[in-house]
This record gives sequence, C-alpha cells and structure tokens, in this order.
Amino acid sequence: MAYWLLKTEPEEFSWDDQVKRGKTGETWSGVRNFKARGYLKEMKKGDKFFFYHTGAEKQVVGIGEIVKAFFPDPTAAKGEPWVAITTIAIAALPLPVTLAAIKAEPKLKAMALAKYPRLSVQPVTDAEWKLVCKMGGMKG
Repeated sequence: MAYWLLKTEPEEFSWDDQVKRGKTGETWSGVRNFKARGYLKEMKKGDKFFFYHTGAEKQVVGIGEIVKAFFPDPTAAKGEPWVAITTIAIAALPLPVTLAAIKAEPKLKAMALAKYPRLSVQPVTDAEWKLVCKMGGMKG
C-alpha cells in the first residue's frame, strides 16, 4: 500500500462533502498538472491518502482511501490526457495538522507538502504518514 496527499479547496469540495458521499465515494477529478497526473496514475485501490484543505485553512483534516484506480477524467475535454480516481472517507483527524506544523517538524522537512506546497497530488512516505497521523492524534 502507498500513501498520498490530495489537496482541495474546502469551498469547492470539503472533508464533510467527502464524508457525505459514503461508501459510494467521489470522483476526484479536475487535476490539470502533469506531475500530479503521474501520481494519480500510480495510485492503487486500497491506497490511503491525507485529505488536505487548501486556502485559508492549509491543513490535513482527514484520511481517505482510493477505491478505484485511475480512469479518464469525466471533466476533461475529448482527447485530453487527464485522469481521475474515486475516493472515500475513512476517518477525520482528531487534531487537524497545519502546514505550519508540518514545516516546523524537522523530521518532515523533506515531505513533498513542505517542499512543493502548491502541488495538488503528492506522495507521502511511510515515516511521514506515521508522524502526521501521530501529530493528528491517530495511530499510523
């Protein structure tokens, strides 16, 4: 299993929205960056991800799971190379973990979120996953 971080504007699609989708899940679409697309293509069913609110919040708020690996993005124009995945909510973090807290933790200095905060889809290492979960009040 691999770990990821997916970013979204909470005004467009929030953690609460993800939770409301239940076991049906939600198509994570609209990603228009080639690096992020490459990461979407690497995701497998069963992989876990951090649900990250961008904008004013800038924090990890929940944990989700990939329930369907990549497929053509239904929001893309015909012939465009974009892909989407389907996600479900697993659990909210008891304590949201802010970008500032991640950047302040020396053990997370190499985390993609600290280095490339604008990239909407990012890999997360096992060690990063465990530490962010701990910071958020959960077991990794």
